[in-house]
Amino acid sequence: MIPAGRALRLTIFVDDTDTWHHRPLYTEIVHRAHAAGLAGASVFHGLEGFGTTSIVHTTRLLSMADDLPVAITIVDTEERIRAFLPQLDDLLTEGLAILDEVEVVRHRGGRVT
Repeated sequence: MIPAGRALRLTIFVDDTDTWHHRPLYTEIVHRAHAAGLAGASVFHGLEGFGTTSIVHTTRLLSMADDLPVAITIVDTEERIRAFLPQLDDLLTEGLAILDEVEVVRHRGGRVT
């Protein structure tokens, strides 16, 4: 659980086709965040985007439907996020990772069944 107040949001942008040892890179990042005990991680699949190649990839054109953007978002205390950052050194050969300060207003967990 994240206490209310200041926290960090780590957002990692990769392509949906990026892999780590034959599994999606975003899956590896989520599983590592889970193993590190972080409060949570979410993966958001983009419909359209471009990166360093300046080629726009979109779901609207079948020929350009590869390499769509994926954003992995993790919010936790600054200490825990910064401790997790070295894990990205091995994983990110391409992509973008950003940090921004956020204010946690409320964080309530559900029951694990």
